[in-house]
Amino acid sequence: MQSISLLTLTLAATAAISAGRFTAGNGTTASAGGNALGVSRCSAEAGEDFPVDVIGTAQVTAAGAIAADDPIEVGTDGKAITKSSGVTVARALQAASSDGDSIEV
Repeated sequence: MQSISLLTLTLAATAAISAGRFTAGNGTTASAGGNALGVSRCSAEAGEDFPVDVIGTAQVTAAGAIAADDPIEVGTDGKAITKSSGVTVARALQAASSDGDSIEV
């Protein structure tokens, strides 16, 4: 697995954060279908600082099957899903076959 981070920001978690999830600028997991600031690099508890990859590529957890080159939106729990009606936040650089797969976006 690879990622090429061109810009990583540090956020303070305002709720528990899981690694490899889309995150919002307020330190929470991004809302399903909504916008995202970036992808969390590690897990964090409320009050802890954590790194977020904002520009470049990142490893994100998929919520199900995703084809390479599909547009991505935020799904439940900040996982990546194939875009249907939400905001496009990334593009899949790899395919995912099932929930929990880690793919580069």
